Amino acid sequence: LFPGAAEVASCQEQPGAEEAAFISIQAFPALLDLPQQLEVSRVSCGSRHTAVVTSIGELYTWGWGKYGQLGHGDNASSDQPRPVKYLAAEGLRAEEVVCGPWTTYVCVLE
Repeated sequence: LFPGAAEVASCQEQPGAEEAAFISIQAFPALLDLPQQLEVSRVSCGSRHTAVVTSIGELYTWGWGKYGQLGHGDNASSDQPRPVKYLAAEGLRAEEVVCGPWTTYVCVLE
């Protein structure tokens, strides 16, 4: 996703390699509270993570982040949407987002 994001060499999970933090992975729709001022224009779901693009070009991600697919510069998972700060720091505006099983692709404008 961004510099420092992990690359996946294998599509198989390693037994016992789960993070200690509990992340709620739900197989059904759930209501999510985003800040009221955010107007979501795009959304995409991976196998265990979700990403949204706002009308002003911000990217928010949450879910399972073991391979860096959330774009926060680490492999942490999160139950709450978090802005991907890298985009704003580089003066980039997210236009589109597509989540793969363990990846996130973002089309940006400078």
